[in-house]
This record gives sequence, C-alpha cells and structure tokens, in this order.
Amino acid sequence: MSDLDWTKNTEILRLKDDDSGDHDDPTPQKETEKCEKESIQNNGKRKTVTPGVGEHPLQYNYTFWYSRRTPSRPANTQSYEQNIKQIGTVASVEQFWKFYSHLVRPGDLTGHSDFHLFKEGIKPMWEDEANKNGGKWIIRLRKGLASRFWENIILAMLGEQFMVGEEICGVVVSIRFQEDILSIWNKTANDQVTTSRIRDTLRRVLNLPPNTIMEYKTHNDSLKSLFVSVCRDNSSFRNTKISL
Repeated sequence: MSDLDWTKNTEILRLKDDDSGDHDDPTPQKETEKCEKESIQNNGKRKTVTPGVGEHPLQYNYTFWYSRRTPSRPANTQSYEQNIKQIGTVASVEQFWKFYSHLVRPGDLTGHSDFHLFKEGIKPMWEDEANKNGGKWIIRLRKGLASRFWENIILAMLGEQFMVGEEICGVVVSIRFQEDILSIWNKTANDQVTTSRIRDTLRRVLNLPPNTIMEYKTHNDSLKSLFVSVCRDNSSFRNTKISL
C-alpha cells in the first residue's frame, strides 16, 4: 500500500475521527495485517511513490484525502485544513485498486464526510496554488447514487478521459444528510473551452440524463460564500440546484 503507514493510519482507514463526536461509520471488512507489513517507514519521512515492477503506471500520482466535521462547528478554512487527512498515494493501476478495495464506499459513510482524490502535491483546498484560479463542476445527487458515481468519476480521471491536459486537479464526493455532492476541480476557471469539455465528458462518463442540472462555481465565489455565511456547512454548494 504505497505511501501509507498502516500502523499510524488504521483509524483513518476505519473512518473514525476522534474529534468528530460520531463513531458509527462502518469499518472496511478487510484484514490489514498483510498491508501492515508493507508499511512505508523511512525515519519518519515519506518515500517517493513509484509503480512496482510489472505494474501499469498512472500518468500522474494521486493522493486520497478524507475529511469530516460536526455540522454545528463553524466552517472556515483553518478548521477545514485541520480536519482533512491525507491517507495514501498511488502511482499505478494496481496500487490504486489495492488501496481502493480497503476504503469504505461513500454511500456507507454517515454524517458530513468527504473523500478527495487529487493529483499528488495538490491539496484539496481553494487556496492551493494549483486551485486558486480554478473552479469546479458540481452535481447534487439523491441518496444512494454516491458510491457508483464516485467510482465512475475517479476511473475517468485516472484513465485521462477528460482530455484537457493538466487542467484536472481532483475530484470530491461530499456525503450529507439529505443528499450527496460530486465535484471535479480544474485549474483555470476562465477557460470556457476547457470547462465545457469537462462538463461534456462528465455527462458521458456518468451517463447523466439530458436534463441533469450541473453548475460551475469558481473557487473565488466559494470563498466569498464562506465569508458571507461562515456557519453554513454547505456554503460552497448552497447556490446550486438539485439535479438528480
């Protein structure tokens, strides 16, 4: 399991956050003993993740992140950065599937939880250098669709199906009480050709109905929404419409 210290991150993989006040998320039904032997330790430093012998390399390395917080707590960029946890990086198709098979599916999460899969070196935060001039396409889902849509969108991203060069930063699935939210982030918000191509590819790979409502929101707009309504947990999505 590349770039993952299983002895230190067992609780993250089990999706239990001591600060969340909620410990009823399901535990992946996988044994971790074998993966624990593969724990990467180099005097406390992370090793560079590379494909193994005979493995099929991805065009980019990708890092999984997980975040969760209590809705009653104020939403701000500082608390968000404290809550988000890096849980592993993969460099090949084989490493991805090995890692992915140990994660709880988004549809089985409870509370306000998020999975993020971003290119290595890019934090899933609006302020990150790669994200600050970008934005995201947002799709709001009825309950029960998140797991399938999440898998489809990350496979499309890893398989370079969007055909927009280095524009894609990552994807996020956000689990909420009444609905779930899927978003894909790109670097350049004012590039309409690129954002339109991402939208059209999303429609195709997710097999969205023709009347599906999708909304593009810049990260600058998301920051403004956060400042206007700092206690609103869904501030980055509150101006979108339910589409599915």
